[in-house]
Amino acid sequence: KDILVEKTDRIYRNFRDYVVLEDLSQNFDLTIHLVKENVILSKNATSHEKLVHGFKVLLAKNYLDNLREEVIKGREEKIKEGGYPHKAPVGYYNDTNKETKKKEIFIDKTNAKYVKRLFELYATGAYSVEELRTKLYQEGFNHKGRPYSKPRLLFVLKDVFYIGKMKIKGVVYQGKHTPIIDIDTFNRVQRMFNDSK
Repeated sequence: KDILVEKTDRIYRNFRDYVVLEDLSQNFDLTIHLVKENVILSKNATSHEKLVHGFKVLLAKNYLDNLREEVIKGREEKIKEGGYPHKAPVGYYNDTNKETKKKEIFIDKTNAKYVKRLFELYATGAYSVEELRTKLYQEGFNHKGRPYSKPRLLFVLKDVFYIGKMKIKGVVYQGKHTPIIDIDTFNRVQRMFNDSK
């Protein structure tokens, strides 16, 4: 059996992969063709070929580890600058800023008005989340033609994102996106949740 792959770092993601493929090569006549490197590895490979290949696996692992570190570092820098590293929540959308050429979060005017209405109506104390789920659906607030679920609406009502902040892994950061909800309305809603416990 043969495997054709572009190069070493396209087939190995960790040392476990290396051990498994080495075992398959030795015991089941698996042949690996590394096309760009012009290398063929089989159970008949010389010790020198295996040594060189082993070094390439280490370099590939180092490349992937370094890439992961850079991604994490970039993500952390983005968060510290107020950028949100995930898909925008309902009421917002992700897009590229034409001036800065960077991905940012913008208000979705259609859904933002429903999010604002959700907060404001709930803050009156006259509606349950279930009642608002039905009411807002009748007014046009939906997800792919269906009402938003009660857990999703509860999540929205507790999400600091709507007051311009971001909660990531339990830590609250200041975001650079535009708030939809004012702090007083948000706090009133949170007090209602606390009072109902």
